[in-house]
Amino acid sequence: MANKDYYEVLGLEKGASDDEIKKAFRKLALKYHPDRNKGNKDAEEKFKEINEAYQVLSDPQKKAQYDQFGTADFSGAGGAQGAGFGGFDFSDLGGFGDIFDSFFGGGFSQGGSNRRRNAPQKGRDLEYTLSLTFEEAVFGIKKDISLSRNENCEHCHGTGAKEGTKPHTCDKCGGTGQIRVQRSTPLGNFVTMTTCDKCGGKGTIIKDPCPHCKGKGTVRKHRKIQVNIPAGVDTGNIIPMRGQGEAGVHGGPAGDLYINIRVASSSKFKREGFDIYIDAHISFGKAVFGTTMKVPTIDGEVKYDVPEGTQSGTVFRLRGKGVSRVNGRGRGDQYVNVIVDVPKNLDQKQKETLIEFMEASGENVTPEKDKNSFMNKIKREFNKRK
Repeated sequence: MANKDYYEVLGLEKGASDDEIKKAFRKLALKYHPDRNKGNKDAEEKFKEINEAYQVLSDPQKKAQYDQFGTADFSGAGGAQGAGFGGFDFSDLGGFGDIFDSFFGGGFSQGGSNRRRNAPQKGRDLEYTLSLTFEEAVFGIKKDISLSRNENCEHCHGTGAKEGTKPHTCDKCGGTGQIRVQRSTPLGNFVTMTTCDKCGGKGTIIKDPCPHCKGKGTVRKHRKIQVNIPAGVDTGNIIPMRGQGEAGVHGGPAGDLYINIRVASSSKFKREGFDIYIDAHISFGKAVFGTTMKVPTIDGEVKYDVPEGTQSGTVFRLRGKGVSRVNGRGRGDQYVNVIVDVPKNLDQKQKETLIEFMEASGENVTPEKDKNSFMNKIKREFNKRK
């Protein structure tokens, strides 16, 4: 490739940025990788070319020299002179190294993933569904819940080693949890990382396990935890409790506990968000003349003056009589739907009075369809008494 333009090989213009070079290499490496083009010699040669070009252009010093002198004859260029990949580090390609892992069964990173493997890790989060009554959700309450979780063993403090001892660094992987494996391929030598078979990837070996946790470092505990439920919660709300989950790994913090709220319905009130809805029945007469009615609210009964002539279906609002907004930002309202009850099973006097009212209102109280009906008999009797 002494006479080839490395920028041209990657499909770039001279002076391309590092990000453009990296993106071009990713795209071409996936396209021409031998595992995707088995038996294709042209693809194999192309893959060698783009690898050589990338090793030069991704190195600031080599790239500067190539841009200035137009040559790839660098001392110590290693893989840039031939087809091998010896010493090439894919860790700078972000997630691209994972793609090569799938081809060759191991990682190309020079230890970054090993450090992450043994770094302190947060414990597993837990969930708990808590059922509340309508009133408990509206006013808030403190509830005790019971759950089981993994906690650090109080005898070994999470190390897994017997009291008075401690885990030893694995002598095979040096505490990284992984070992380097070199593989020879037609394209050169690849150094990959794989889980250490001696420590199982933990990086440490416990010679004397803790008898209480059997070397696990954690034990199962049954705990009772008090949950402070704020006023105004509703079904679907989630209350986080930091640090109440399971124990962390390698000295990491405990996970969190998430309380999922479920609220039972009320036989009296209907809730929508922070507002309350209720039906209030009044008689026909009270609707006509107006009345002062007692309206139930979540705080107790309140008086409300219903104006005369109120129609069935009229809705009035009681400001601030709804549910408290979580975090104390005021309260919702209560809406009262007035239902005027139509009288049934009237006695004769009531019917006569109603007939008199209807006639005074100019209404026809003699249905043509049935002049011998009971109502007509009442009317005739009523007229006789006048």
